[in-house]
Amino acid sequence: MERLNVVDPTTATGKAKELFDGPLARKKLNIFRGLANNPGVLEAFLNFSRGVRTGSLTAAEHELIALTCAQGTGCEYCLATHTKLAAGHGVDANAAVEARKGRAVDPRHQAVLRFTNALLEKRGSISDNDLKAFRDAGFDDAAVVEAIGAVAVNLFTNFFNEVHHTPIDTMFDPAPKI
Repeated sequence: MERLNVVDPTTATGKAKELFDGPLARKKLNIFRGLANNPGVLEAFLNFSRGVRTGSLTAAEHELIALTCAQGTGCEYCLATHTKLAAGHGVDANAAVEARKGRAVDPRHQAVLRFTNALLEKRGSISDNDLKAFRDAGFDDAAVVEAIGAVAVNLFTNFFNEVHHTPIDTMFDPAPKI
């Protein structure tokens, strides 16, 4: 049961209506209905979310970051959503479960998981070795900044969904327990 009001996209007004009719025209997800309580924050989230996808990381790598963050915070909404989104970027359900455990077959994906977990566990105070390992896997400074931004975006949604108790949209299956 949601703990915050939700904004109905069909009756939204002002900035919320602009967002639901514009960038969210085909994305009437429960998370956005809740975030629309504050259209400025919703708009900032959408802009930041787009802004951190600069191309230094692949879409699959972004989904691995999302799954790692959701696993760390226990956000069932994001686990469900990003398991499905990851599948659309070549990360099948088994690989998604393994990623949540911090494991990947692909060395680049493993480096993303290790770096994300280091950021989360050390609250950003990573060691020189953590940074070197990420760079040694082929990532440059732009990828470092993008990964940090992706963690920030995902933690925001994780925290919001946990406060709101956002119901999982019907198009997503709950992620398996691990």
